[in-house]
Amino acid sequence: MPASQYQYDCIVVGAGHAGTEAAAAAARLGAQVALLTVNLDTVAQMSCNPAIGGVAKGQIVREIDALGGLMALAIDATGIQFRMLNRSKGPAMHSPRAQADKKAYQQHVKHLIEQQPRIALRQEVVEDLLAEPLGEGRWRIAGVRVRGGAEYQAPAVILTTGTFLQALMHTGETQTPGGRAGEGTTTGISAALRRLGFRLERFKTGTPPRINGRTIDFSRLEIQPGDEHPQPFSFLTEKLDVEQLPCWITYTNPQVHELIRANLHRAPMYTGQIASRGPRYCPSIEDKVVRFADKPRHHLFLEPEGRHTLEYYVNGVSTSLPRDVQDELFRLIPGLENAQIMRYGYAVEYDYAPPEQLWPHLETKHVEGLYFAGQINGTTGYEEAAAQGLVAGANAALKLQGRDPLVLRRDQAYIGVLIDDLVTRGVDEPYRMFTSRAEYRLLLRQDNADRRLTPLGRKLGLVDDHRWARFEQKQAAIQATLELLQTQRRQGRPLAYWLKRHDTTWGDLQRWCPQLAQTPPDVALQVTCDIKYEGYLARQESQVHRQRRLLNMRIPRELDYSRIGQLRIEAREKLARVRPLNLDQASRISGITPADLAVLAVYLQSFQRQA
Repeated sequence: MPASQYQYDCIVVGAGHAGTEAAAAAARLGAQVALLTVNLDTVAQMSCNPAIGGVAKGQIVREIDALGGLMALAIDATGIQFRMLNRSKGPAMHSPRAQADKKAYQQHVKHLIEQQPRIALRQEVVEDLLAEPLGEGRWRIAGVRVRGGAEYQAPAVILTTGTFLQALMHTGETQTPGGRAGEGTTTGISAALRRLGFRLERFKTGTPPRINGRTIDFSRLEIQPGDEHPQPFSFLTEKLDVEQLPCWITYTNPQVHELIRANLHRAPMYTGQIASRGPRYCPSIEDKVVRFADKPRHHLFLEPEGRHTLEYYVNGVSTSLPRDVQDELFRLIPGLENAQIMRYGYAVEYDYAPPEQLWPHLETKHVEGLYFAGQINGTTGYEEAAAQGLVAGANAALKLQGRDPLVLRRDQAYIGVLIDDLVTRGVDEPYRMFTSRAEYRLLLRQDNADRRLTPLGRKLGLVDDHRWARFEQKQAAIQATLELLQTQRRQGRPLAYWLKRHDTTWGDLQRWCPQLAQTPPDVALQVTCDIKYEGYLARQESQVHRQRRLLNMRIPRELDYSRIGQLRIEAREKLARVRPLNLDQASRISGITPADLAVLAVYLQSFQRQA
């Protein structure tokens, strides 16, 4: 008999960016949630760069907000610099990004969690998973066991363990158990997952050194200010009135590169000490020097970590080189010759579960009621983790209520692209979202995330009355403005005609029609996009409708692919591993050909006739 037993509807293990969104989403849908974390002082900790958003990531944050999540509200409240990236490109490429006051952000999210009804936030170390056998290698989750023997029992458990599963940190030849500097690792969960039949593999990630701003010579650096008129992340934030702090830019040089090359024999990635793969799109400084040997320099961005600290994050110097090499490296960089390192860079290896072991609603295929979200699924980034957490938390609560799961389509949200990529294609390196991954990115702009997702969030119960009232008010304003542009004329033509012209701006319309001067900026942006890009949007919508024909042909979960004799052996194996839910998902499995899809479609039609 355990020392103590606690009963909840849902248990979330880990209180990082995935865990906090998971707990909040499940609680908004009425579940009683236990959010368990090793350390209450590291809730929503920014383990790496002190920033939210960026290319494609900013779109995800706005989608999280449209569904009632926490991340956008937290960065609006604690941001110290805001920028809209890719302003020179079309609206589909615009991506908000903000530097955060690292500690303030963490405390703000923790406070939001503490205020949320139906969440019990507790400091516990989870050491085992409790599950009941269902037969044929399948299980049903029953809860978790924590250090000291206490049990938390629940029909739904969400693992958001980040980089802490059997984690090992590397700085040069030195190896230290832990998933983050100054913290430990967990071993019991990995053992429990293997016992339940899960396949685990290893990934690696890294983080740069942090330096003392007092020892930086800013006169030798290039300044990078925020936007003059910063745009909020949350659709609930009317305006940002905040004093912004600048970032700074410097560069490596041939002397730095030569130092790194001379010490590659001490770099864990090159000595074989680290064998797992890291993110290709965010390489270490060692990788940059080797892979781009012809480049004489690389950008380094110095990002302040908060208003009440002089600590700077050196973006671009992710490294696991030995401490003495890191010391010498900075002495060769302009403006940083006298910089004092406050925290040395390191790499960390950790277990993850290849995500083909998940259904599209993030429930595991092996264990009913068990969900994975965040880096345990092979992703990287706060935003990707938070998005998965929200979906997993919502689906855990929906399952308890006997309702259909939330599965976002690829044409509906970047979150849909993210999860579909994971469960359908798997990962061979830590996954990061890019705009290029979304085939319908003109539909999935950062500015219209609320119009795409807030009605769905309201239907599910994720969106509260206040957010819904704001959304309805905005929708009414958009409709009224569109009608005004059709009725008001200039030179005999509706103003909507003139707005379609590439050389006409919203400012021109305001001069021609003073009634438009009071139009809120977010409404003006939506109307402008609707009218200027009407033809392009209609073309993408047509593509979406064609693709949905494949989406509508469902595949039974337990279909025996070995019985489809006309399928290639490779196709049978891949389909059996992923177990796609429809032909649309099957079409995106690596190695599945149009001929395979045709064979599968014919078989399904025959199967349905016999059923």
